[in-house]
Amino acid sequence: MSSIFSKIVNNETPSFKVAEDENYLAFLDAFPLSYGHVLVIPKKETDYIFDLDSDKYLGLWNFSQKVAKAMDKVIVCKRIGVAVIGLEVPHAHIHLVPINGISDINFEREKKTFSADKMQEIADKINFALS
Repeated sequence: MSSIFSKIVNNETPSFKVAEDENYLAFLDAFPLSYGHVLVIPKKETDYIFDLDSDKYLGLWNFSQKVAKAMDKVIVCKRIGVAVIGLEVPHAHIHLVPINGISDINFEREKKTFSADKMQEIADKINFALS
């Protein structure tokens, strides 16, 4: 059964895409911890990040680094925090979360909500900063 992330890759489920290449996709988290919270995934569905072959694993981190650097340019925060949890969706993914303190990346916190216009605005800003 396809994960929700595979459905996003296949354009069966809408998302706010930030960056994409032939192997990886970055999009805004639908249930963000903060403004600009991004998920980065391999397009090929793999449940556990450590099951990716070495090239895909390193490629995922390299792609994430590019996205995080773009986020740094357009989001006011002290750091882009990184988390790999892997329990909530059976598709390997990296969370890139703009943070000002360690508690900002606590996944037990209440999730934020932003309008579709605001989500599109930040997705466009990050995407533009990648160029």
